[in-house]
Amino acid sequence: MREITCEQVKDLKDQYRLIDVRTPEEYVGELGHIPGTELKTLGPELMEFLKNLNLEEKVVFVCRSGARSGQTTLLSEELGFTQTYNMIGGMLRWNQLGYEIHKGDSK
Repeated sequence: MREITCEQVKDLKDQYRLIDVRTPEEYVGELGHIPGTELKTLGPELMEFLKNLNLEEKVVFVCRSGARSGQTTLLSEELGFTQTYNMIGGMLRWNQLGYEIHKGDSK
């Protein structure tokens, strides 16, 4: 599985499409979300999104700890995506590093 660190995402986030696979409640909750991410909850919504995505699109998947985004990264690789990455440590690590987040809204 291809992985990327929070530090790399912070420095390079304009070069990737950031997809948060958590629930809407988590996205606006305590850990917040990375500005500029798109919410595509793991399950049917995410599958529909992947079906319509270019296989060469540069994508970083984000979740709470890296487990669900890792699962999504593996799935995307099985589907033939060539530039998808799991953000190691998820929003827990992002918050630990003190990076910018948004809370309480879906933007």
